[in-house]
Amino acid sequence: MKVAFFSTKSYDISSFEKHNTGNHEIIFYESTLNTKTAKLTQGCDAVCAFVNDHLHERTIKLLSEYDVKLIAMRCAGFNNVDLKAAATENIKVVRVPAYSPMAVAEHASALILTLNRKTHKAYNRVREGNFSLERLTGFDLYKKTVGVVGTGKIGQYFIKIMKGYGCNVIAYDLYPNDAVKALGVSYVSMDELLEQSDIISLHCPLTEDTHHLIGKEAFSKMKKGAMLINTSRGALIDTVEAVEALKNKTLEYFGIDVYEQEEKLFFRDLSENIIMDDVISRLISFPNVLITSHQGFLTHEALDKIAEVTLGNLTAFETEEHLENEVAI
Repeated sequence: MKVAFFSTKSYDISSFEKHNTGNHEIIFYESTLNTKTAKLTQGCDAVCAFVNDHLHERTIKLLSEYDVKLIAMRCAGFNNVDLKAAATENIKVVRVPAYSPMAVAEHASALILTLNRKTHKAYNRVREGNFSLERLTGFDLYKKTVGVVGTGKIGQYFIKIMKGYGCNVIAYDLYPNDAVKALGVSYVSMDELLEQSDIISLHCPLTEDTHHLIGKEAFSKMKKGAMLINTSRGALIDTVEAVEALKNKTLEYFGIDVYEQEEKLFFRDLSENIIMDDVISRLISFPNVLITSHQGFLTHEALDKIAEVTLGNLTAFETEEHLENEVAI
């Protein structure tokens, strides 16, 4: 199959070239897939896209005009794909449902530890010859209440990490999981989770129902001085309201690996540019905010799994086998 890969970086190229045995002809593009770049798919059987590619109705119609038959997402999320438009154009959509839940869960725990113990600040101080411990005081995670929103594979692994620290873990999910209950975790309502949690970590997909799940109302119910972590999807949080919660100190710590308007920022080197996004500029100015640019998935093991599953999805489509990872409407 001839496949156009969009939004590719050096690590994507390395991992896919490593695992592609020569069955597929891959053309790598650094540009985002949208209505302007869709023309690059001419002559291709499939496209491979990532989290910030624009697979809206108009883009999908263009792909169909260029005779593209498959959209292969090399990630778990597919909220940026218009599934109805894809079905109308008879374009199949596949994804990588689970590449390394450990990678994302571990990154969430890293955000917690860094925000709490301020190791990033200590690192910079020592490099400048400043060995003072002033304003570096953290808190014990032991016996703190951690609220986990979403108890799928990533959420479950994150729970195990937090239980390892001796935390009291509570959870919210529309579909409670017996395996999570077996870990000694209690399912509670969303309101109870907000009110009781010292740390809240989001591990749920972005849907119409979860868009701005954490907004003005949720912040008003949150325990004063709480920590909020998001390694899932940026739009789970109303970021403007998060800024207000930081200003009034309802939110004492804020760690995000995803951002509602990340598309024009993340995965790019903008160090010589003026950041035109006032909201993220405001967030960066807070000393108790930690932002990483969607790197939770970025481990060698996860990249290998993403490549293996994506290439497997392409091969299954080409050989007309059952598409185990197809996304249905």
